[in-house]
Amino acid sequence: MRRTEILATSVAIAVALIMIASCSQQPGTVAMPQFSELSDQDKSRLDAQRAVVAKAVRQRYGISALTQTAADLPALQRLIDDRAFNKSQTYELQSLGVAFGDVLSSELPLRWVIVTDEYGTDPTLRFKSTTVQINALTMISKRIERDEIVNLGQLLQTTRDQLRRWSDNGKS
Repeated sequence: MRRTEILATSVAIAVALIMIASCSQQPGTVAMPQFSELSDQDKSRLDAQRAVVAKAVRQRYGISALTQTAADLPALQRLIDDRAFNKSQTYELQSLGVAFGDVLSSELPLRWVIVTDEYGTDPTLRFKSTTVQINALTMISKRIERDEIVNLGQLLQTTRDQLRRWSDNGKS
């Protein structure tokens, strides 16, 4: 990935995190997000999306199972690089986002929850007990739909760095 593409990705994630943080700190400007635990139906939905990705890596690369850890990054990156799903396959791309979200949650203090906010109700990754959320579901799909290069290792590192900065600023 070229340096400018890495920088653009880093800036996009930083801006998103800052926007989430600033919205949560200004009462009256945006309704506070409401978080709840995953219901059985929510868990089933995420599992169905994980199964889409597991099937793709099994059929394309002979990988028997995903581990929901950083060990999955090469297979997930390969699906992206090989354009296993085109930009009109939103469900499948969001399924990749779920699989990548599992990696994020294994590497960082994030966990899957349901958020209800001005955009609706969706699964998201919540940072500790804060209002900071990582929308892994659309993290990959939006970039592919915009014809951006997606580097999962860089996305993981940038997310790690931003969350560390957030914690270091006493916001955790």
